[in-house]
Amino acid sequence: MSEQETQQEETTPKYEDNLSITHHTVAIDGREIHYTATTGTMILKEEPDDPTEENGQPEAEKPKAAIFFTAYTLDQDEAALSAEHRKTRPVTFSFNGGPGSSSVWLHLGLLGPRRVKMGDEGKMPPPPFELVDNSFSLLDLTDLVFIDPVTTGYSRTIPGENPKQFHDFQKDIQSVGDFIRLYTSRYQRWVSPKLLIGESYGTTRAAGLAGYLQERHGMYLNGIMLISSILDFQTARFLPGNDLPYVLFLPTYTAAAWYHGRLDAELQKDLRDSLDEVEAFALGEYTSALMKGDALPNGEKEKIVQKLARYTGLSAAYIEQTNLRVEITRFTKELLRDERRTTGRLDARFKGIDRDSAGEAWEFDPSLAAITGPYTATLNDYVRSELAFESDLPYEILTNRVQPWSYDQHQNQFVNVAETLRKAMSINRYLKVFVGNGYYDLATPYFATLYTFDHMALDESLRDNVSMGFYEAGHMMYIHLPSLEKMKRDLAKFIGSALPQK
Repeated sequence: MSEQETQQEETTPKYEDNLSITHHTVAIDGREIHYTATTGTMILKEEPDDPTEENGQPEAEKPKAAIFFTAYTLDQDEAALSAEHRKTRPVTFSFNGGPGSSSVWLHLGLLGPRRVKMGDEGKMPPPPFELVDNSFSLLDLTDLVFIDPVTTGYSRTIPGENPKQFHDFQKDIQSVGDFIRLYTSRYQRWVSPKLLIGESYGTTRAAGLAGYLQERHGMYLNGIMLISSILDFQTARFLPGNDLPYVLFLPTYTAAAWYHGRLDAELQKDLRDSLDEVEAFALGEYTSALMKGDALPNGEKEKIVQKLARYTGLSAAYIEQTNLRVEITRFTKELLRDERRTTGRLDARFKGIDRDSAGEAWEFDPSLAAITGPYTATLNDYVRSELAFESDLPYEILTNRVQPWSYDQHQNQFVNVAETLRKAMSINRYLKVFVGNGYYDLATPYFATLYTFDHMALDESLRDNVSMGFYEAGHMMYIHLPSLEKMKRDLAKFIGSALPQK
């Protein structure tokens, strides 16, 4: 090596993984679980397009980002760490959405061995906040790896790299997929059953990953768990000319009105019976009325106005003023206006207080406000005090620093990864999918999810590979203790169905 090359090597920054390994115990379903937590950052590198430099020497991989993750693996004796054990012990990769969200919600709310202590109904307790052991963790069934995409959590680009390159629909899928590939190789999990679990935009990412991991890395999955799913963005974009969201949000408007006692006595009797009635109306009379647009006769319009008022708890006059189309932010402001209260978007059970009760939209989402403080405080304490990882960077729980998020690949069309998932399931006919839905979720309504899966054109022979669960809570349904208990049962059953049958 020449003196010039030696000097250049000495001045080139070295970027290395920064990991902390700790050992813990938790009781899950009465069973004592011993596990190892691996916490820290792994350097994600990019393979050069041209493998050689001008001098003929091989060009090194280029460090692009430090990805923060937390992995929980079951402790086993030496014999159990054999290749046979790796074939039977699943590993599940988890992330949230946003875009701009860290993995904290699924990590400390549903899956991990520790969870944020909330009220039984999911309401925020008084600060300071605390973690408790999570007896409903999935660690008894699968190893868990929580991934923070670039610019969320402690994940950052390498100095000199523009973070905006990762704030992109396709690049996000690629970078998370490449991390999964790297982790799988480093920790010898290629022959392990593999699952993904994503929430909200994380379900968009998970469906995209199902295709990317298969096509780019030849990695076939056993199962995907979608929590509060959005795969087809047309179902949730309130735009002129797109009437679909008004139809698909209506049953959740009914659920919110039911929870707050705003429906008539007959509809208040049973939530599920009322939703059955509203779903039939939404797909029938209401869809037909919206399709007629301004050609809808006045007599028919008045009938629709009265039914919408009955099903939403809003006044007929207000429904008339909206031209039969109640947008989500208007609903969350209008439903409890006479109480000078708003309702949540992530969870319509929550109430908020605005300065101006006459406004058109609320000042903040009370359901997001209720969880931000507890999850932020406990995560920051947990990482240093129990997982022994130190960083002076702010842990980005849910950041706007990723905005504007690029959807350049979808110019003049709605994002729709349902087709990606359909193709992945057709290629890998063993791939199972579970979808968890909250009745009070106004961010990703359950009826929109049902519509999406009913329009996937999934072959009839594969439709039984999809299963669903429904919960009387919102977007983060696991903050509601009864829903958390039910989710554990549902997810355990799903994982059992997704694994190779002995």
